[in-house]
Amino acid sequence: MAEVIGIRFKDVGKIYYFDPKGRKLSKGDFAIVETARGVECGFVAMANKEVDDELIVKPLKGVLRKATKADLETVEKNKIKEKEAFDICLKKIADHSLEMKLVDVEYTFDNSKILFYFTADGRVDFRELVKDLAAVFKTRIELRQIGVRDESKMLGGLGICGRPFCCSTFLGEFQPVSIKMAKEQGLSLNPTKISGTCGRLMCCLKYEQDAYEYLLKITPQKGSIVKTNEGKGTVVDVELLKGRVKVQLSDNEEAAPVSFDKRDVKVLSTYKERKKQEKTEQNNKEDK
Repeated sequence: MAEVIGIRFKDVGKIYYFDPKGRKLSKGDFAIVETARGVECGFVAMANKEVDDELIVKPLKGVLRKATKADLETVEKNKIKEKEAFDICLKKIADHSLEMKLVDVEYTFDNSKILFYFTADGRVDFRELVKDLAAVFKTRIELRQIGVRDESKMLGGLGICGRPFCCSTFLGEFQPVSIKMAKEQGLSLNPTKISGTCGRLMCCLKYEQDAYEYLLKITPQKGSIVKTNEGKGTVVDVELLKGRVKVQLSDNEEAAPVSFDKRDVKVLSTYKERKKQEKTEQNNKEDK
């Protein structure tokens, strides 16, 4: 076990662990810390806490001090510089006719480096741009290409639900999202309906996935043969959230399917079992 403090550098960002070096800081305090890219100012998202050694990426960098009033003034001055640097970089990009979109600019606390975040469809040769920027700002320059999800997180905006982007309000890290989730949740596979403003699959597909996976396990699947109080039949539709299934009764296939509570039906054979049995029977016929 080791004592750590959790620091965030953005309002909605990953929490990084630091060695408090014997200091006691409260949640919401600002602290000056040593990072891989230099000295930074972040806010305490998690106060002093004991965590397992296996959760720590060593060597653990330390907290230099609790941020002073002067430190916070430096942070505000850097924000003004970032806006100026953004405008300058935009002009330089236009001068070099580069196919890239500038998204954000970030100064390190000690001004030892300026980071320019951009998006682009492919690789961009920005070596001359870096030289120009270094000549203007007289410090280390780093251009970092990011994805469209990161761009949305930085810029923020409103989703199709009418609420602010999840990624820019509370999602610390992006979770993997797949088209399989949309299928299992019975959603339209139309890209415009399941994609966020960033053009990628909506992060919120992940939120209910565990519940859908559980419901899929305890609900008869479409194509299953089931027994009901009205006779045997085949499941033709499933309403997962309602816990109901529509069954086409074998005794009257011309009639409309009947809706049953999933607890009132007994699965005799699943769709997969039927297909496996049909395949086996087909193979046996071919062998004969």
